[in-house]
Amino acid sequence: MRSYLGDLGLLRDRRFALLLSARTISMLGSAFAPVALAFGVLNLPGATASTLSVVLAAQSVPLIAFMLVGGVIADRMPRQRVMMAGELLMAAGYAGLALMLLIGWTPLPALAAAAALTGVASSVVYPALTGIIPEVVPADRLQTGNALLGLGANSSRVAGAVLGGGTVVLFGGGWALAVSAAMFAVAAAMIANLRLKPGERAHQEAHSVLADLREGWREFRSRQWIWVVVAQFSLLVMAVQAGHGVLGPLMAKESLGGPAAWSAFLTGEAVGTIAGVLVSLRLRPRRPILVAVLLCLPPALPYVVLGVGAPLWAIVGSAFVLGVCFDVFGVLWQTTMQREVPPESLSRVSSYDVLGSLMFGPVGLLLAGPAATFIGTRESLLGCAAIIVISTLAALLSPGVRNLRAPRPEPRAAAQPDASPL
Repeated sequence: MRSYLGDLGLLRDRRFALLLSARTISMLGSAFAPVALAFGVLNLPGATASTLSVVLAAQSVPLIAFMLVGGVIADRMPRQRVMMAGELLMAAGYAGLALMLLIGWTPLPALAAAAALTGVASSVVYPALTGIIPEVVPADRLQTGNALLGLGANSSRVAGAVLGGGTVVLFGGGWALAVSAAMFAVAAAMIANLRLKPGERAHQEAHSVLADLREGWREFRSRQWIWVVVAQFSLLVMAVQAGHGVLGPLMAKESLGGPAAWSAFLTGEAVGTIAGVLVSLRLRPRRPILVAVLLCLPPALPYVVLGVGAPLWAIVGSAFVLGVCFDVFGVLWQTTMQREVPPESLSRVSSYDVLGSLMFGPVGLLLAGPAATFIGTRESLLGCAAIIVISTLAALLSPGVRNLRAPRPEPRAAAQPDASPL
């Protein structure tokens, strides 16, 4: 208990407390948005599933297309300002969507344009966030900082899914999107108050965007453990997207009683991500990437138990395990990247990481439906489990994954909270 209280002592650092609060509120806004946007669009006169698909595609395509540019921007400019600008763009995009829904002026091109703005904003915020954490958190407390940020984000996802749905039911999608926009604006204001000291970022010479991207790519591919795990994750995410997005809900409908069963599964996973924070606060492996990759094996379990027709309690329990493993993986991965990659390249490497990890996700969604039709839902779920296991075992063949060691912790004096106004 004393160790956990020591971890929580990081909250006394003014700048970290601001960053944690901003990120938690921003994630709460992000959790509000999907339910509000989906039902807000579907409730429009004449709207169909295709209408929603166009709006969601307009949001997701810029996220992927601008991710690398977002990494360049976050490495070139003060990350505090980049994050603040991204949160304000997010607020503007969702405020525009809210206004259109509330006044009843909803041409599809305008909806798509506002949604695209939120996608661009997300592509800027994530690389900047990865890079700003080492600027705020002491090097020997990076893992604690990442874990606490994960706790805030995971709690927001759970709360946002419930509160967002309730707001849509009571007040409508337009007002729910307005609340989401307000949260992003509050997050931007908090980030503006971080007041990072001048000189905490190394001075960067001016280069073209392409030159910066090439330099980031060199940093990315020069570390075997990074590109191997990103390649592994591209296949893992493909399987998870297929299992979570299509096959799992389909199995719940066919044999588990419908939406309530799938909601129980997702709840178990969400609780697992919160419990994973307690593990990640204490776990300090000497070979963090080896442990992180090994933690990718248990996430195959939910698709196995779904595929063999296990009872609901076993399915929910396996979802809990998945949540724990993915949360601990994320903390170990982020912390190791922040320690091993030079600060001046960290956001660009992070953007390559995200782009590579997510690139096959849409493929999983597209293949899941035909696979369920032609080979069966259960068999397809077992196929997802096989992809996860095989890709993980392949990653373990890499010496870079197996041998990378964390620096030994040095004795440290009692932390002094940063209570100054800076």
